[in-house]
Amino acid sequence: MEWKQHCYRVGSHSGGWDDLPAEPDELDALISASRKRIEPWLSAVFQAEHLNLLLGSGFTAAVGYMSGAPAASMATVKFGTTYDAAIDAHAEAGAKGMKRAPANIEDQFRSAIALLEGLEIINTGGAAKLLKTAIGTQMSAFLASLLKTESGIAKGKDPPSREKAQAALQSFLLSFASRAASRERLHAFTTNYDRLIEHGCDLAGLRIIDRFVGALNPIFRASRVEVDVHYNPPGIRGEPRFMEGVIRLTKLHGSLDWFFDKDERRIHRKGIPFGAPADHTDVPKEPFDTVMIYPNAAKDVETTQYPYAELFRDLAAAVCRPNAVVVTYGYGFGDDHVNRVLLDMLTIPSTHLVIVAYTGNDRLKAFCAKTRDAQVSLLVGEHFADLGTLVENYLPKPALDYITARMTELMKHRPIDTKPDDPSPFVVPPIGGGAC
Repeated sequence: MEWKQHCYRVGSHSGGWDDLPAEPDELDALISASRKRIEPWLSAVFQAEHLNLLLGSGFTAAVGYMSGAPAASMATVKFGTTYDAAIDAHAEAGAKGMKRAPANIEDQFRSAIALLEGLEIINTGGAAKLLKTAIGTQMSAFLASLLKTESGIAKGKDPPSREKAQAALQSFLLSFASRAASRERLHAFTTNYDRLIEHGCDLAGLRIIDRFVGALNPIFRASRVEVDVHYNPPGIRGEPRFMEGVIRLTKLHGSLDWFFDKDERRIHRKGIPFGAPADHTDVPKEPFDTVMIYPNAAKDVETTQYPYAELFRDLAAAVCRPNAVVVTYGYGFGDDHVNRVLLDMLTIPSTHLVIVAYTGNDRLKAFCAKTRDAQVSLLVGEHFADLGTLVENYLPKPALDYITARMTELMKHRPIDTKPDDPSPFVVPPIGGGAC
Protein backbone atom coordinates (compact mmCIF):
# COMPACT_ATOMS: atom_id res chain seq x y z
CA MET A 1 0.00 0.00 0.00
CA GLU A 2 1.02 3.63 -0.38
CA TRP A 3 2.21 4.90 3.00
CA LYS A 4 0.72 8.33 3.62
CA GLN A 5 0.54 10.45 6.72
CA HIS A 6 -2.92 9.06 7.47
CA CYS A 7 -3.92 5.86 5.73
CA TYR A 8 -6.01 2.76 6.26
CA ARG A 9 -6.44 -0.65 4.67
CA VAL A 10 -9.30 -2.84 5.85
CA GLY A 11 -10.46 -5.81 3.85
CA SER A 12 -10.59 -4.84 0.19
CA HIS A 13 -10.87 -1.12 0.98
CA SER A 14 -8.07 1.38 1.42
CA GLY A 15 -7.71 5.10 1.65
CA GLY A 16 -5.32 7.75 2.76
CA TRP A 17 -4.48 11.38 2.88
CA ASP A 18 -1.36 13.35 3.66
CA ASP A 19 -2.99 16.14 5.66
CA LEU A 20 -6.23 16.56 7.56
CA PRO A 21 -8.64 19.21 6.17
CA ALA A 22 -8.60 22.50 8.02
CA GLU A 23 -12.37 23.07 7.69
CA PRO A 24 -14.51 21.17 10.25
CA ASP A 25 -17.15 20.25 7.67
CA GLU A 26 -14.58 18.73 5.36
CA LEU A 27 -13.02 16.79 8.23
CA ASP A 28 -16.41 15.47 9.36
CA ALA A 29 -17.16 14.31 5.83
CA LEU A 30 -13.80 12.58 5.60
CA ILE A 31 -14.30 10.85 8.96
CA SER A 32 -17.82 9.79 7.99
CA ALA A 33 -16.62 8.26 4.72
CA SER A 34 -13.79 6.41 6.49
CA ARG A 35 -16.06 5.21 9.28
CA LYS A 36 -18.43 3.54 6.80
CA ARG A 37 -15.54 1.37 5.66
CA ILE A 38 -13.67 0.81 8.92
CA GLU A 39 -16.28 0.38 11.69
CA PRO A 40 -18.23 -2.52 10.09
CA TRP A 41 -14.98 -4.30 9.26
CA LEU A 42 -13.66 -3.98 12.80
CA SER A 43 -17.03 -5.10 14.19
CA ALA A 44 -16.74 -8.30 12.20
CA VAL A 45 -13.07 -8.80 13.07
CA PHE A 46 -13.70 -8.31 16.80
CA GLN A 47 -16.15 -11.21 16.85
CA ALA A 48 -13.55 -13.66 15.59
CA GLU A 49 -13.30 -16.96 17.39
CA HIS A 50 -10.10 -15.95 19.22
CA LEU A 51 -9.51 -12.22 19.82
CA ASN A 52 -6.20 -10.92 21.18
CA LEU A 53 -5.07 -7.38 21.99
CA LEU A 54 -1.38 -6.39 22.05
CA LEU A 55 -0.61 -3.05 23.69
CA GLY A 56 2.74 -1.26 23.70
CA SER A 57 4.10 1.92 25.23
CA GLY A 58 2.04 4.01 22.80
CA PHE A 59 -1.10 2.98 24.69
CA THR A 60 0.13 4.57 27.92
CA ALA A 61 1.34 7.60 25.93
CA ALA A 62 -2.10 8.03 24.33
CA VAL A 63 -3.97 7.93 27.65
CA GLY A 64 -1.33 10.10 29.28
CA TYR A 65 -1.64 12.67 26.49
CA MET A 66 -5.40 12.94 27.05
CA SER A 67 -5.01 13.35 30.81
CA GLY A 68 -1.94 15.58 30.64
CA ALA A 69 0.34 13.06 32.34
CA PRO A 70 4.11 12.98 31.69
CA ALA A 71 5.32 9.97 29.72
CA ALA A 72 7.84 7.66 31.37
CA SER A 73 11.26 8.35 29.91
CA MET A 74 12.92 5.60 27.90
CA ALA A 75 15.96 7.77 27.17
CA THR A 76 19.44 6.45 27.79
CA VAL A 77 21.13 7.10 31.14
CA LYS A 78 24.62 7.22 32.61
CA PHE A 79 25.56 4.56 35.14
CA GLY A 80 28.59 6.50 36.30
CA THR A 81 31.07 3.64 35.97
CA THR A 82 34.21 3.09 33.92
CA TYR A 83 32.21 0.72 31.71
CA ASP A 84 29.64 3.26 30.46
CA ALA A 85 31.17 3.55 26.98
CA ALA A 86 31.23 -0.22 26.54
CA ILE A 87 27.65 -0.55 27.80
CA ASP A 88 26.44 2.15 25.41
CA ALA A 89 28.23 0.59 22.43
CA HIS A 90 26.81 -2.86 23.17
CA ALA A 91 23.32 -1.45 23.69
CA GLU A 92 23.48 0.48 20.41
CA ALA A 93 24.62 -2.61 18.53
CA GLY A 94 21.74 -4.61 20.03
CA ALA A 95 19.19 -1.96 19.08
CA LYS A 96 20.48 -1.84 15.51
CA GLY A 97 20.27 -5.62 15.35
CA MET A 98 16.57 -5.34 16.20
CA LYS A 99 16.18 -2.53 13.65
CA ARG A 100 15.02 0.02 16.20
CA ALA A 101 18.04 2.26 16.82
CA PRO A 102 18.81 4.43 18.70
CA ALA A 103 19.15 2.44 21.89
CA ASN A 104 16.96 3.12 24.93
CA ILE A 105 17.20 2.41 28.64
CA GLU A 106 16.01 -1.19 28.20
CA ASP A 107 18.92 -1.89 25.85
CA GLN A 108 21.29 -0.38 28.39
CA PHE A 109 19.89 -2.54 31.18
CA ARG A 110 20.37 -5.66 29.06
CA SER A 111 23.98 -4.77 28.29
CA ALA A 112 24.79 -3.71 31.85
CA ILE A 113 23.33 -6.89 33.34
CA ALA A 114 25.25 -9.04 30.84
CA LEU A 115 28.43 -7.22 31.81
CA LEU A 116 27.66 -7.66 35.51
CA GLU A 117 27.29 -11.41 35.07
CA GLY A 118 30.69 -11.52 33.39
CA LEU A 119 32.33 -9.49 36.17
CA GLU A 120 30.83 -11.80 38.78
CA ILE A 121 32.13 -14.86 36.93
CA ILE A 122 35.72 -13.58 36.90
CA ASN A 123 35.25 -12.47 40.52
CA THR A 124 36.31 -8.85 40.17
CA GLY A 125 34.79 -8.03 43.54
CA GLY A 126 34.56 -4.26 43.87
CA ALA A 127 33.90 -3.55 40.18
CA ALA A 128 30.91 -5.91 40.09
CA LYS A 129 29.49 -4.42 43.30
CA LEU A 130 29.79 -0.85 41.99
CA LEU A 131 28.10 -1.76 38.70
CA LYS A 132 25.28 -3.59 40.48
CA THR A 133 24.68 -0.55 42.70
CA ALA A 134 24.62 1.72 39.66
CA ILE A 135 22.11 -0.53 37.87
CA GLY A 136 19.90 -0.56 40.96
CA THR A 137 19.98 3.22 41.18
CA GLN A 138 18.89 3.65 37.57
CA MET A 139 16.24 0.96 37.95
CA SER A 140 14.80 2.80 40.97
CA ALA A 141 14.66 6.01 38.93
CA PHE A 142 12.93 4.14 36.10
CA LEU A 143 10.31 2.73 38.49
CA ALA A 144 9.77 6.23 39.89
CA SER A 145 9.10 7.58 36.39
CA LEU A 146 6.55 4.81 35.76
CA LEU A 147 4.75 5.59 39.00
CA LYS A 148 4.80 9.31 38.15
CA THR A 149 3.10 8.57 34.84
CA GLU A 150 0.48 6.47 36.61
CA SER A 151 -0.10 9.28 39.11
CA GLY A 152 -0.51 11.81 36.30
CA ILE A 153 -3.10 9.62 34.60
CA ALA A 154 -4.98 8.99 37.84
CA LYS A 155 -5.13 12.67 38.80
CA GLY A 156 -5.08 14.40 35.39
CA LYS A 157 -4.07 18.00 34.82
CA ASP A 158 -7.68 18.99 35.57
CA PRO A 159 -10.99 17.16 36.21
CA PRO A 160 -12.31 17.42 32.61
CA SER A 161 -9.08 15.98 31.19
CA ARG A 162 -9.05 13.16 33.72
CA GLU A 163 -12.69 12.27 33.07
CA LYS A 164 -12.20 12.38 29.30
CA ALA A 165 -9.16 10.10 29.48
CA GLN A 166 -10.90 7.67 31.83
CA ALA A 167 -13.97 7.51 29.58
CA ALA A 168 -11.84 6.80 26.50
CA LEU A 169 -9.83 4.17 28.39
CA GLN A 170 -12.96 2.35 29.53
CA SER A 171 -14.62 2.50 26.11
CA PHE A 172 -11.46 1.21 24.44
CA LEU A 173 -11.21 -1.82 26.71
CA LEU A 174 -14.94 -2.54 26.62
CA SER A 175 -14.96 -2.49 22.81
CA PHE A 176 -12.64 -5.51 22.91
CA ALA A 177 -14.03 -7.19 26.02
CA SER A 178 -17.69 -7.12 24.85
CA ARG A 179 -17.72 -10.60 23.38
CA ALA A 180 -20.61 -12.98 22.90
CA ALA A 181 -20.71 -15.93 25.30
CA SER A 182 -20.08 -18.31 22.42
CA ARG A 183 -16.70 -16.68 21.79
CA GLU A 184 -13.52 -17.13 23.77
CA ARG A 185 -12.48 -14.41 26.22
CA LEU A 186 -10.42 -11.48 25.03
CA HIS A 187 -6.74 -12.13 25.78
CA ALA A 188 -4.82 -8.89 26.32
CA PHE A 189 -1.03 -8.81 26.10
CA THR A 190 1.22 -5.89 26.93
CA THR A 191 4.93 -5.13 26.94
CA ASN A 192 4.37 -2.29 29.45
CA TYR A 193 5.46 -2.39 33.09
CA ASP A 194 2.77 0.01 34.33
CA ARG A 195 -0.70 -1.00 35.52
CA LEU A 196 -2.81 1.08 33.14
CA ILE A 197 -4.75 -1.93 31.83
CA GLU A 198 -5.54 -3.06 35.35
CA HIS A 199 -6.58 0.50 36.23
CA GLY A 200 -8.87 0.69 33.21
CA CYS A 201 -10.43 -2.68 34.02
CA ASP A 202 -11.15 -1.50 37.56
CA LEU A 203 -12.87 1.60 36.21
CA ALA A 204 -14.90 -0.39 33.68
CA GLY A 205 -15.80 -3.19 36.09
CA LEU A 206 -13.91 -5.87 34.15
CA ARG A 207 -12.53 -8.93 35.91
CA ILE A 208 -9.01 -10.10 35.06
CA ILE A 209 -7.76 -13.66 34.85
CA ASP A 210 -3.98 -14.10 34.85
CA ARG A 211 -1.41 -16.53 36.23
CA PHE A 212 -1.57 -15.13 39.76
CA VAL A 213 -3.55 -17.03 42.37
CA GLY A 214 -4.46 -15.69 45.79
CA ALA A 215 -6.06 -12.68 47.42
CA LEU A 216 -3.73 -11.39 50.12
CA ASN A 217 -0.47 -12.45 48.46
CA PRO A 218 -1.07 -13.49 44.83
CA ILE A 219 1.50 -16.05 43.65
CA PHE A 220 2.60 -16.55 40.03
CA ARG A 221 1.72 -20.09 38.92
CA ALA A 222 3.75 -21.77 36.19
CA SER A 223 0.93 -24.22 35.45
CA ARG A 224 -1.47 -22.91 32.83
CA VAL A 225 -4.97 -23.74 34.05
CA GLU A 226 -7.97 -22.65 32.00
CA VAL A 227 -9.81 -20.98 34.87
CA ASP A 228 -12.91 -18.96 34.03
CA VAL A 229 -15.79 -17.22 35.77
CA HIS A 230 -19.35 -18.61 35.62
CA TYR A 231 -22.63 -17.95 37.38
CA ASN A 232 -25.93 -19.80 37.88
CA PRO A 233 -28.97 -17.91 36.53
CA PRO A 234 -31.96 -17.76 38.91
CA GLY A 235 -34.29 -20.75 38.56
CA ILE A 236 -31.87 -22.78 36.48
CA ARG A 237 -29.93 -25.71 37.90
CA GLY A 238 -26.89 -27.36 36.46
CA GLU A 239 -26.51 -24.85 33.62
CA PRO A 240 -23.83 -22.33 34.61
CA ARG A 241 -23.20 -19.51 32.14
CA PHE A 242 -20.13 -17.45 31.43
CA MET A 243 -20.06 -14.17 33.31
CA GLU A 244 -19.74 -11.08 31.15
CA GLY A 245 -16.92 -8.60 31.61
CA VAL A 246 -14.00 -11.01 32.03
CA ILE A 247 -10.67 -10.83 30.18
CA ARG A 248 -7.35 -12.64 30.30
CA LEU A 249 -4.18 -10.59 30.79
CA THR A 250 -0.51 -11.42 30.19
CA LYS A 251 2.25 -8.88 30.88
CA LEU A 252 5.06 -10.14 28.65
CA HIS A 253 7.86 -8.09 30.21
CA GLY A 254 6.70 -8.29 33.79
CA SER A 255 5.29 -5.54 35.98
CA LEU A 256 6.52 -3.01 38.49
CA ASP A 257 4.48 -4.74 41.22
CA TRP A 258 5.91 -8.23 40.58
CA PHE A 259 8.51 -9.28 43.13
CA PHE A 260 10.77 -12.29 43.58
CA ASP A 261 10.86 -13.82 47.04
CA LYS A 262 14.37 -15.20 47.63
CA ASP A 263 13.30 -17.46 50.48
CA GLU A 264 10.28 -19.07 48.81
CA ARG A 265 11.79 -18.75 45.32
CA ARG A 266 8.46 -17.56 43.99
CA ILE A 267 7.12 -14.50 42.25
CA HIS A 268 4.30 -12.65 43.93
CA ARG A 269 2.40 -9.44 43.30
CA LYS A 270 2.25 -6.66 45.86
CA GLY A 271 -0.69 -4.34 46.28
CA ILE A 272 1.01 -1.11 45.24
CA PRO A 273 -1.72 1.47 44.54
CA PHE A 274 -1.99 2.86 41.03
CA GLY A 275 0.14 6.00 40.88
CA ALA A 276 1.67 5.44 44.32
CA PRO A 277 4.58 7.72 45.32
CA ALA A 278 8.08 6.40 44.71
CA ASP A 279 8.68 6.19 48.46
CA HIS A 280 5.72 3.85 49.03
CA THR A 281 6.57 1.17 51.58
CA ASP A 282 6.12 -1.67 49.06
CA VAL A 283 8.43 -0.10 46.46
CA PRO A 284 11.91 -1.51 47.24
CA LYS A 285 14.87 0.82 47.51
CA GLU A 286 17.13 -1.80 45.89
CA PRO A 287 15.00 -3.31 43.12
CA PHE A 288 17.68 -5.16 41.17
CA ASP A 289 17.29 -8.47 43.01
CA THR A 290 13.54 -8.38 43.48
CA VAL A 291 11.49 -6.37 40.97
CA MET A 292 10.49 -8.51 38.01
CA ILE A 293 10.69 -6.22 35.01
CA TYR A 294 12.33 -7.49 31.86
CA PRO A 295 15.29 -7.78 31.46
CA ASN A 296 16.01 -7.76 35.19
CA ALA A 297 18.04 -10.88 35.94
CA ALA A 298 16.84 -11.41 39.51
CA LYS A 299 19.06 -13.61 41.64
CA ASP A 300 18.44 -17.35 41.36
CA VAL A 301 16.03 -16.85 38.47
CA GLU A 302 16.87 -17.66 34.88
CA THR A 303 14.88 -15.00 33.11
CA THR A 304 15.20 -16.74 29.77
CA GLN A 305 13.15 -19.57 31.24
CA TYR A 306 11.12 -18.31 34.20
CA PRO A 307 8.75 -16.53 34.25
CA TYR A 308 9.13 -15.01 30.79
CA ALA A 309 9.15 -18.33 28.95
CA GLU A 310 5.72 -19.11 30.42
CA LEU A 311 4.41 -15.71 29.41
CA PHE A 312 5.58 -16.04 25.83
CA ARG A 313 4.18 -19.55 25.61
CA ASP A 314 0.83 -17.99 26.53
CA LEU A 315 1.24 -15.53 23.65
CA ALA A 316 2.10 -18.22 21.12
CA ALA A 317 -0.67 -20.54 22.33
CA ALA A 318 -3.27 -17.75 22.14
CA VAL A 319 -2.47 -16.34 18.70
CA CYS A 320 -0.97 -19.21 16.69
CA ARG A 321 -4.18 -21.08 15.96
CA PRO A 322 -6.90 -20.95 13.29
CA ASN A 323 -9.43 -18.11 13.28
CA ALA A 324 -7.32 -15.97 15.62
CA VAL A 325 -7.13 -12.17 15.42
CA VAL A 326 -4.51 -9.89 16.98
CA VAL A 327 -5.07 -6.14 17.28
CA THR A 328 -1.99 -4.06 18.11
CA TYR A 329 -2.15 -0.53 19.49
CA GLY A 330 0.89 1.51 20.45
CA TYR A 331 3.25 -1.36 19.69
CA GLY A 332 6.30 -0.24 17.69
CA PHE A 333 7.40 -3.66 16.35
CA GLY A 334 10.77 -3.25 18.03
CA ASP A 335 10.76 -6.60 19.88
CA ASP A 336 11.96 -9.45 17.69
CA HIS A 337 10.66 -12.08 20.10
CA VAL A 338 7.13 -10.70 19.72
CA ASN A 339 7.41 -10.14 15.96
CA ARG A 340 8.43 -13.77 15.42
CA VAL A 341 5.26 -14.98 17.11
CA LEU A 342 3.11 -12.64 15.00
CA LEU A 343 4.78 -13.80 11.79
CA ASP A 344 4.30 -17.43 12.81
CA MET A 345 0.63 -16.67 13.42
CA LEU A 346 0.23 -15.25 9.92
CA THR A 347 1.42 -18.51 8.36
CA ILE A 348 -2.07 -19.79 9.26
CA PRO A 349 -4.37 -18.54 6.46
CA SER A 350 -7.42 -17.91 8.67
CA THR A 351 -5.62 -15.54 11.07
CA HIS A 352 -5.68 -11.75 10.85
CA LEU A 353 -3.63 -8.87 12.23
CA VAL A 354 -4.98 -5.35 12.79
CA ILE A 355 -2.33 -2.66 13.35
CA VAL A 356 -3.16 0.75 14.80
CA ALA A 357 -0.01 2.88 14.70
CA TYR A 358 0.85 6.53 15.18
CA THR A 359 3.30 6.51 12.26
CA GLY A 360 4.38 4.19 9.49
CA ASN A 361 8.00 3.90 10.60
CA ASP A 362 10.67 1.69 9.06
CA ARG A 363 10.09 -1.13 11.57
CA LEU A 364 6.41 -1.32 10.70
CA LYS A 365 7.11 -1.20 6.97
CA ALA A 366 9.74 -3.92 7.27
CA PHE A 367 7.34 -6.12 9.23
CA CYS A 368 4.46 -5.62 6.77
CA ALA A 369 6.79 -6.47 3.87
CA LYS A 370 7.00 -10.01 5.32
CA THR A 371 3.23 -10.49 5.45
CA ARG A 372 0.35 -11.04 3.03
CA ASP A 373 -1.84 -7.98 2.47
CA ALA A 374 -5.06 -9.97 2.82
CA GLN A 375 -4.19 -10.90 6.41
CA VAL A 376 -3.24 -7.44 7.68
CA SER A 377 -5.45 -4.40 8.28
CA LEU A 378 -3.80 -1.03 8.88
CA LEU A 379 -4.89 2.18 10.60
CA VAL A 380 -1.86 4.44 10.41
CA GLY A 381 -1.44 8.07 11.41
CA GLU A 382 -2.07 10.34 14.36
CA HIS A 383 -5.72 10.66 13.33
CA PHE A 384 -6.43 6.95 13.72
CA ALA A 385 -4.06 6.49 16.67
CA ASP A 386 -5.68 9.29 18.67
CA LEU A 387 -7.51 7.35 21.37
CA GLY A 388 -10.49 9.69 21.53
CA THR A 389 -10.96 9.69 17.75
CA LEU A 390 -10.51 5.92 17.55
CA VAL A 391 -13.06 5.19 20.26
CA GLU A 392 -15.63 7.73 19.07
CA ASN A 393 -15.56 6.96 15.36
CA TYR A 394 -14.03 3.62 14.47
CA LEU A 395 -14.21 1.03 17.24
CA PRO A 396 -17.36 -1.09 17.61
CA LYS A 397 -19.98 -0.13 20.16
CA PRO A 398 -18.60 -1.15 23.57
CA ALA A 399 -21.59 -3.25 24.65
CA LEU A 400 -23.40 -6.48 23.95
CA ASP A 401 -26.62 -4.91 22.71
CA TYR A 402 -29.04 -7.83 22.76
CA ILE A 403 -32.04 -5.47 22.79
CA THR A 404 -31.16 -3.92 19.43
CA ALA A 405 -30.48 -7.36 17.94
CA ARG A 406 -33.83 -8.64 19.22
CA MET A 407 -35.62 -5.56 17.87
CA THR A 408 -34.05 -6.15 14.46
CA GLU A 409 -35.35 -9.72 14.44
CA LEU A 410 -38.84 -8.55 15.40
CA MET A 411 -38.82 -5.89 12.68
CA LYS A 412 -38.25 -8.57 10.06
CA HIS A 413 -41.56 -10.20 10.95
CA ARG A 414 -43.72 -7.07 11.28
CA PRO A 415 -45.94 -5.84 8.44
CA ILE A 416 -44.97 -2.52 6.90
CA ASP A 417 -47.58 0.18 6.20
CA THR A 418 -47.51 3.83 5.15
CA LYS A 419 -49.52 6.77 6.42
CA PRO A 420 -51.60 8.57 3.74
CA ASP A 421 -49.77 11.87 4.20
CA ASP A 422 -46.35 10.42 4.91
CA PRO A 423 -44.49 8.30 2.34
CA SER A 424 -42.09 6.97 4.98
CA PRO A 425 -42.83 3.44 6.19
CA PHE A 426 -43.69 2.69 9.77
CA VAL A 427 -44.20 -0.49 11.75
CA VAL A 428 -47.76 -1.46 12.62
CA PRO A 429 -47.87 -2.20 16.37
CA PRO A 430 -48.97 -5.68 17.39
CA ILE A 431 -52.58 -6.35 18.29
CA GLY A 432 -53.19 -5.36 21.88
CA GLY A 433 -50.45 -2.70 21.77
CA GLY A 434 -47.08 -3.08 23.42
CA ALA A 435 -43.54 -2.16 22.43
CA CYS A 436 -41.17 -4.06 20.22
